[in-house]
Amino acid sequence: MYSTNDLPVNTSKPAQSTTGHEDNRPTKMRVRIRIPKEYQEDPIISRLVSHHGVTVNIAAALLGANARDDGWFDLELSGSTRQLQSALTYLNELDLELWGKSDSEQDGW
Repeated sequence: MYSTNDLPVNTSKPAQSTTGHEDNRPTKMRVRIRIPKEYQEDPIISRLVSHHGVTVNIAAALLGANARDDGWFDLELSGSTRQLQSALTYLNELDLELWGKSDSEQDGW
């Protein structure tokens, strides 16, 4: 599992604005999450958008309506560094398994 400290969203130091706040340029990252059967009725993806402000592109998924096993999502998340950290914290708090996390610069997106 990943912690928010592991978030390699930008490899360069964030730019500072004239007010001293972190630059809010859009950033992308890719992450795969395992969805345990008991969470398959919960609006996890919807909450990433509505509560954490990230844009979600579902690159691939395996999740059945009457699934007996866990499912998974391969997601491309877009947003500010702060939004992506918030989204990862949310997923970690649900104790979801995350793997394959990469930032957009490494993948050439």
